[in-house]
Amino acid sequence: VQLQASGGGLVQAGESLRLSCAASGRTFSGYTVGWFRQATGKEREFVAAIRGSNGNTVYTNSVKGRFTISRDNAKSTMYLQMNSLKPEDTAVYYCAAGYGIIYSSLGVASSYDYWGQGTLVTVSS
Repeated sequence: VQLQASGGGLVQAGESLRLSCAASGRTFSGYTVGWFRQATGKEREFVAAIRGSNGNTVYTNSVKGRFTISRDNAKSTMYLQMNSLKPEDTAVYYCAAGYGIIYSSLGVASSYDYWGQGTLVTVSS
């Protein structure tokens, strides 16, 4: 699976952005897909995931109620709608895909086999 992330940019606090991640190469619908982010000088952290098996979603606490992950299997594309952005959301955002990831491992980067190249989101105060 090849992943191509897009949609990052510079916004002010309180504004919105939608990230996209287009997949190619294999059947997309069966994969669990997720978003991670990495701020400068920090470790990569989990943001959100949506399972391929049942569409269930999971979010890290800091983005609950502000971010929404979704997928369009017909287009082999996943999205991250980010509302009410904060300066602390500034990071490079990576999309990732994996197969057969158990629920307890959705937030673990090593559970995912495929990664996109990252897209930079900068939120100014």
